[in-house]
Amino acid sequence: MSHYPLPVLKLIQNFSKLPGVGQKTAERLAMHVMRAPQKEAEQFARSILEVKDKVRVCLKCFALSAADVCVICSDPTRTSSVLCVVEQIADMVAVEKAGSFKGLYHVLQGVLSPMNGVGPEDIRIKELISRIEHGKVQEVILATSTNVEGEATASYLAERLESCNVKVTRIASGVPMGGDLKYVDAVTLKRALETRHTI
Repeated sequence: MSHYPLPVLKLIQNFSKLPGVGQKTAERLAMHVMRAPQKEAEQFARSILEVKDKVRVCLKCFALSAADVCVICSDPTRTSSVLCVVEQIADMVAVEKAGSFKGLYHVLQGVLSPMNGVGPEDIRIKELISRIEHGKVQEVILATSTNVEGEATASYLAERLESCNVKVTRIASGVPMGGDLKYVDAVTLKRALETRHTI
């Protein structure tokens, strides 16, 4: 890669540090930046600096925000009595994109994983309990993943919330829409049968 000038090499190296970006993709991105008009490159650079400078974690739900409290937590039309607990910000975004949930969120910023040294004090469980005890939450929806860590986290939270006088529910899991039963794994099919409902 010595055929590139040093500034281009640095740009390629920085792009290759991004998750999922290999060397070839980093080169393509660097070449795109090189071909882009000066104004577009400046806007791109400014947007990176602006994100680092202005975006923080919401003081209530721990999602991303440009203010102390995010737009969802400060929206008076949201139902404050229902709290959806998710692992990461990306999970909250996925629920929002579905468009049917109108309550508030609590982002744990992780899951319990003793094998990786992640215990209850390492994620936002204490803040969740405090929020429920000092708020008007009536239902907590546990929307963690259905993998081992997600299930363990949901079970732990359900146990911790027993004394909080709130309804605790778990998101349904099972056969996906458009799924063909013969291709569904046994664990998913078992869960789908166990959580069946009347139609």
